[in-house]
Amino acid sequence: MKNNSLLTKKIVAGKFKGKSLKLPSKETTRSSKMIVVESFFNTIQFDVIDSIVVEVFSGSGSIGLEALSRGAKKVIFMEKDRDAIKALRENIAQTDPRACEVIEGNSFATISQVQKKLEGLKESAFFYIDPPFSIREGMEDIYQKTLALIASLSLNSVRLIVIEHMSGLELPEMIGEFKQIKAKKFGKTTLSYYA
Repeated sequence: MKNNSLLTKKIVAGKFKGKSLKLPSKETTRSSKMIVVESFFNTIQFDVIDSIVVEVFSGSGSIGLEALSRGAKKVIFMEKDRDAIKALRENIAQTDPRACEVIEGNSFATISQVQKKLEGLKESAFFYIDPPFSIREGMEDIYQKTLALIASLSLNSVRLIVIEHMSGLELPEMIGEFKQIKAKKFGKTTLSYYA
C-alpha cells in the first residue's frame, strides 16, 4: 500500500515555485487539480499582488500558498482537520510564515473572526472556498451551509468569491449580496465566481 505521507504537490509559479507541499490524507481532504488552480490564477492574475487571500477549508493550503508565491501580502487559512493543519503548518514553514495566519476550527463558526480581522485591517480579500464534496459521509448539507457562510460576508470585506464545487451542482445566481459573474467547468469540478 502507498504511504500517505508521500503525497505532495508543487507550487506552480512565483517566488516559491517548485516547493513541494505535503498533502494530508485523501480521506479527509481533496487537493484542487492543477488545471483548476491555473485557471483561477489566470483569472485573478495581477490582482493577487499585494492582496489578502482567505482560503476557506484550506487543507494543505495549496491555493493560499500559491497566492503567496505569486505576490499576495497575506493569506488567512481556515481548517479544522488535525492532520490537515499539521501538513498546512509544515507547508507554511517552507514559505513566508509571517504572511500567513491559520485559523483552526469549523469554518462556519470562525468566519466571523476572519470578517472582523478584515474590517480591522480595512481590507477586502479574495475568498477561495472549496468545501468537501457533498457525496462524502456526513457532508450532505455542506453546500447549504457554505451558501449561508457566503451570504453572511459583508460586501466591504470581499473582492471576489470563488467556489470550487462538483460540476453537477447548480449554484444560485445570487448568494446574499453577491452575484455570479462566471463559471468554468473542468470535468467533475467547476469554479463559480461571485462578486
